Amino acid sequence: MIDLTISDDIAEIVLNAPSKLNALDVEDLAELSEAYREAENAEVRALVLRGEGRGFCAGRDISSVDPAHDDVEGYLGHRATALFRQIAAFSAPTFAAVHGACLGVGLGLAIASDVVYVAEDAKIGSPFANLGATLDSGGHALFYERLGAHRTLDLIYTGEMMSGAEAVTAGLFSRSVPAEELVDFTMQRVRKVSQGATQAYLVSKALVGQLRDERAGLWDSMAAESAEQARLCSTADYAEGFSAFQEKRKPRFTGE
Repeated sequence: MIDLTISDDIAEIVLNAPSKLNALDVEDLAELSEAYREAENAEVRALVLRGEGRGFCAGRDISSVDPAHDDVEGYLGHRATALFRQIAAFSAPTFAAVHGACLGVGLGLAIASDVVYVAEDAKIGSPFANLGATLDSGGHALFYERLGAHRTLDLIYTGEMMSGAEAVTAGLFSRSVPAEELVDFTMQRVRKVSQGATQAYLVSKALVGQLRDERAGLWDSMAAESAEQARLCSTADYAEGFSAFQEKRKPRFTGE
């Protein structure tokens, strides 16, 4: 469920499915895209995205996905990537307030936002080896650019999570604050920006976006991630990882 509120030139979009850690299925992606479209049509001067419950977004909702018939490239390569591009091109400064889990597509939502504030105890990383899958939604580009090859592969291989405070120290996101202060901290800054020189902000947004895309190859990386995720769909470990997740048991991988 996606909630949109517009007030005083500010749009607030809330991922509101706390029972599933705000994991997103195809319908959720469409609903989220429509919320951004409505906010853009309202000509807001700032936008904030956050999540209800224990986490920001745990990524894709795979609770009912059949790995044997999984259109993962359609989900990631078309729907999710189109949403990330929409967010990145939004015609006002965008903010994400991240707490708890920020994984997969949730990480992509943060990457696509202009400014990301995180709770000190947020969880950022790549647990997807436990599914026989790989990091997606631009994670490879972000991690490699900021962390280097060794730390990136360490996080991917081990499934280790970084805290929000560690992620900010590493240069992944903007600032970290105690979890109980996150929303107020973010909204205070969003309100200030919404009253600022919007056209000047958008020039900087475009220039920084161009530099980011050139340096990290963000969109090319997303396309490659989607294609490789689709290839992994045919592996035995992918099927085992999804089945284990849905059955709430530890996976038994064979390396095939």
